[in-house]
Amino acid sequence: MLKIFSTIGNDTGDKVEMFFRVLNFSIPLLMGAYIFLSPLPLSAGSEFCFYLSTATLILLLAFRKTAFTLRSPLTLPFVLFFLWAVFGLFFTLDFENTLHDLQSHLLKYLILFYLLVNYFNSQKRLETLSLLVIAGATVFSVGAIIQYYFIEGFPFYARLGVNTFRGSMQTDLIGFITIFSSILALHLFHKNKVEIYKILFFTCFLITTVTTLLTQSRGSLIGLCASFIILCFATKRNLIFVILAALLIFLMPGMSDRIKSEGFTKDNRIKMNYLTIGVIKNYPITGIGFGMEIYGNKKVLDLETLNKLLPLEYQQNETIIASPHNIILDIAVRTGVVGLVLFLYILFTSLSMLWKIFRLTKNDQYKLWAICLFAGLISFILPALFADAMFGSRAVIFYTMLAMITILWNIVKNEKSEHAVESN
Repeated sequence: MLKIFSTIGNDTGDKVEMFFRVLNFSIPLLMGAYIFLSPLPLSAGSEFCFYLSTATLILLLAFRKTAFTLRSPLTLPFVLFFLWAVFGLFFTLDFENTLHDLQSHLLKYLILFYLLVNYFNSQKRLETLSLLVIAGATVFSVGAIIQYYFIEGFPFYARLGVNTFRGSMQTDLIGFITIFSSILALHLFHKNKVEIYKILFFTCFLITTVTTLLTQSRGSLIGLCASFIILCFATKRNLIFVILAALLIFLMPGMSDRIKSEGFTKDNRIKMNYLTIGVIKNYPITGIGFGMEIYGNKKVLDLETLNKLLPLEYQQNETIIASPHNIILDIAVRTGVVGLVLFLYILFTSLSMLWKIFRLTKNDQYKLWAICLFAGLISFILPALFADAMFGSRAVIFYTMLAMITILWNIVKNEKSEHAVESN
């Protein structure tokens, strides 16, 4: 910020140009605030930052005062998936809800992706984006622990937020925010040599990891362990943190009992999956529509009748859970098999970018970044197989990960281009 104001203050040129320069500088500031505020219960502030930055971008584009670009390896899969979701408007069971969610839960996140890619387009800004993710998740974690255990007075063996946290921060959803922060904090812990920074990043790592474990979410536990194991390929020193996480799992009140009593598969999810598959069979090509409230809307989709058609052992006997709770089935039921293939195309392209970065770059720092972001993506996908992950703060994390992968891709590509020019 100091550099920004210094640059503006030293600008003695045309006032109109200075105005547009301020607008260009304001977008990363607003988007940085949006990323920081996203996990916090300050939705009005985060939405204000997002829509103001979007309006600023539109103004800059209208006057051609920005180098904004849509070029990215992910652009084609994004466009195909978005167009197919829009095509679903002709077949959706609820036109109004689908139209609303196309804007609120798809177009909005695509705009977020391109804003981050264009305005955090350097290694330094990539690290700044990481710091904002860590800061937001750490502040949320501290606040959640204080509220739940110290203010509301729940014992520490109680799952963090159960029957208290509502909306986009329910217990099983907290891990989407905290795990990625733990990964980034661990990455920056090794990257920085200054002692005070190492202490700071370790503290953030410990807070977000403990918060993840306090949720006692089995999906989050799988994502956390898998990501830490992947990080061991970056440096063997991370094995210490894997051991630390394992110790915390068994020392955490309630966690070991929950694993022993319920395991990882003994729950109602299998029955939920069978019901969702039944709906997909009825709407295999275009799905029921992109709208996220359609699945639970009894006026347009009779889940009770479909549930009775299932074998007795797979029927939900009491309350029918009107949600897929699985990212693959969620995308398939809303956009059909075609939409699922296009969504998997997005994931495959992201993973392919990381592999190419790791294989082609000779810069060890970029290789470590690639491993870090790969761990982050895996830590998101695995818990998403047990939860609804494509809206709210967890969707912000998902598209932020994709943006960071693209930023790293562009950095490596530009560096190779510069080396090629120098060699010629």
